[in-house]
Amino acid sequence: MIKRVGKILTVLALTALTHLAAAQGGVSVLCSNGMKAVFEALRPQIERELGQPMRVEFGTTAALREKIEAGAAFDVAVITTEAINDLAGNGAIAAPSVGALGRSGIGVAVRAGAKAPAIATTEDLKKTLLAAKSITWVSVGATRPGIERMLDKLGIAKDVQPKVTLANTVDEANESVTSGRVELALTLKSEILPAKGLTYVGPLPAEVQSYVSFAAGVATKSAAAKGAARVVASLAARSAAPTYQEKGMELAIAR
Repeated sequence: MIKRVGKILTVLALTALTHLAAAQGGVSVLCSNGMKAVFEALRPQIERELGQPMRVEFGTTAALREKIEAGAAFDVAVITTEAINDLAGNGAIAAPSVGALGRSGIGVAVRAGAKAPAIATTEDLKKTLLAAKSITWVSVGATRPGIERMLDKLGIAKDVQPKVTLANTVDEANESVTSGRVELALTLKSEILPAKGLTYVGPLPAEVQSYVSFAAGVATKSAAAKGAARVVASLAARSAAPTYQEKGMELAIAR
């Protein structure tokens, strides 16, 4: 009986949050850091189309997915394709609303003004990572599996481990390099290019490169479903391809 009452109270609370979001006006968006630069560039145009401002929260896909699964009210999720598909499968995202967006590959960054290391070939990259005094990437970032696969393929995972500092967020990782505390950052190109104080060295070689793909979808319980669908359509529009390219990504429809 107590459990049943608890569930009822939870449902009532979530319903209240949804109505509150609707009352505040605008479309509520949860957006992955990997898509932040593209989203911010397209945001003014999208808000003009909507006729009102959006409410946007940026974070890692892992953190945003956790919020969604905990019942947070939102209208649009812009996160990794894998996470969107999982959420569509469990009913949090309306499956017909899902739209493929873009992808970005993993790159290397150094502090602005620092000498760019050689990473053009797998042998160059291996030597650079072994020679680096310190390296960072995000502990719960979507890039971590790809980075770990790369290190395993190069056969240097154990050698590199002692010099790795895992960050909680991409901003934390980037700041540790811009401040000089860490020598190299490994993260998505789309997260390096907008960062002040960093120099983008280049992408991982093709043989060890991994891409993170993003998608968007409308919440099944969205209080602004029509506007939310317009946001997804605008992010996926062919006309947005130059913006994706400028921000270090490839629009899915342009590939």
